[in-house]
Amino acid sequence: MPTYTVTISNITLNSKKQKELAQGITKIHNVVTGANTYFAQVIFNNTKKRNHFMGGKIVKEPSIFLLGQIRAGRPKKTKDRLISDLKNIIVKKSKLDETQVWVYIIDLPPSQMIEYGAVLPESGKEKQWFNSLSLGLRKKLSKLEK
Repeated sequence: MPTYTVTISNITLNSKKQKELAQGITKIHNVVTGANTYFAQVIFNNTKKRNHFMGGKIVKEPSIFLLGQIRAGRPKKTKDRLISDLKNIIVKKSKLDETQVWVYIIDLPPSQMIEYGAVLPESGKEKQWFNSLSLGLRKKLSKLEK
């Protein structure tokens, strides 16, 4: 955790731009929250033309939506910085105006999430959680961290 889903409407981001955006989102989450980078996953979805509506009318202008599902328990100041920095990286990498970027963060209790076959730890208890994993999985995750 977190899982960040990027939905793109009326704009195309090539694979290089997607990689840059995924790396930027991952770095921001790591720096702001202190969570290991191997927790962050970024998934891209593209809406089909004429499948985006606002006020019942088709939207023709480009937009990017970021929905982040993160572990609950972080202070408001941290989440405020996180959401602002995420908006800024999307604006920078996409070259869209900030009015075309939408960012949502949803807190989920760690006890209601399983990743890598194990219930996730509360924020700040990642090291104990990591040490409870199998040696093979710890090696795999350590490689992702580099």
